[in-house]
Amino acid sequence: MRIILPLLPYLFGWGILLSSFSFFEVGLVNGVLQLVLFLFVVCIPAWKTQRMSYVDIAWPWGLVVIGITSFIYLEGYWLRNALVSIIYIFMGARMGLGALKMWKMGHLEKELPRYQYQYHRWEKAGHEDKRWVMQAEILIQAGANAAYLALPAFIIAINPSETFSVFEIIGLSIWLLAFLLESIADVQKIGFLKAMKAQGIKNQVCRVGLWRYSRHPNYFAEWMVWNGLLIAAIPSWLSMQGVESLLVWLLLGGGLIFVSRIMYVTLVYYTGAKPSEYYSVQKRPEYKEYQLTTNRFFPGKPKR
Repeated sequence: MRIILPLLPYLFGWGILLSSFSFFEVGLVNGVLQLVLFLFVVCIPAWKTQRMSYVDIAWPWGLVVIGITSFIYLEGYWLRNALVSIIYIFMGARMGLGALKMWKMGHLEKELPRYQYQYHRWEKAGHEDKRWVMQAEILIQAGANAAYLALPAFIIAINPSETFSVFEIIGLSIWLLAFLLESIADVQKIGFLKAMKAQGIKNQVCRVGLWRYSRHPNYFAEWMVWNGLLIAAIPSWLSMQGVESLLVWLLLGGGLIFVSRIMYVTLVYYTGAKPSEYYSVQKRPEYKEYQLTTNRFFPGKPKR
C-alpha cells in the first residue's frame, strides 16, 4: 500500500480527464500512449538494469505526445491550438534529444545522481524491494504526463475564441522569458565547466551569471515555464464554465493549480535542488559557503 498510495493522485487526475465531456477522447488516447511509452522506454529497461535514469528519455518525449494529441483531437481556434502544441513539442523534443544524446554517449549506463538519491529516500521509508518501488515511481511520472502536465495544453487548445486574452499574452510572454533564462543558465553552466576543465581545475562551484543569484536558476526558470502556461490557460478554463459540470470544471481548475505544485516539489525536493546538493556538498569544498550566501531556488541578492 505504501508503494501504491502515491500513485492515487495521478490516477485521480486522469480520471478527471476521462470524466470530462471535452477531454475524454484525447485524455484516453494520451493516457494510453504515455503508458506504452513508459512501459517500453523506462519500465522494462529499469526492471532489467535497476536504473531509473531512463525516465529522462520518456518524460520529455511524453510532452511531445501531449502536443501531438492535443493538436489532432481538440478543435479550438486553430492558431491557439497550433501554438500550444508547438510549445509542448518544442519543450519535449529539446530535452528528449538531449537525453538521447546522453544515452548514446553512455551516460545512462550509470544511474544519474538525482535518481541515486531516491535510494536514500526509499531506505529511509523502509522500502526493501527496490525494483517494485522503482516501477511505482516510474508510473507516477507516466501518470503526471497522462493527467496534470497535459491539462494546460488541452485546456488552451480547446478554446474556440479567435481573440487572445491579456492573460494569454502575459502567460506566453512569461513562458518565453523563462525558457530563455533556462537556456542562458544552462549555457553559462556548460561554459563554466568547460573553462574549469581547460584549466585542469575540478570540483569548483559555479557562481557565474544567473548562478550568482540562485543555486538552481535553471530549475527556477523551468518552474516559471509551467507557471506561464498555467496563466495562459486561465481564460480557456473560464470559458469552459457551463460546458462541463460544475464539479468537473472546478476539478480541472484545481488540476491546473496542482501542476505548479507538482513541478515545484519535483524541481526542489524530488529530482531537483535537494538531490543535487546532497552530492555537491560532498564533492565541492566551497559549496557550503555557496549555500549560505546564495538562495536555493528563488533568485535574490547574494548574502554576505
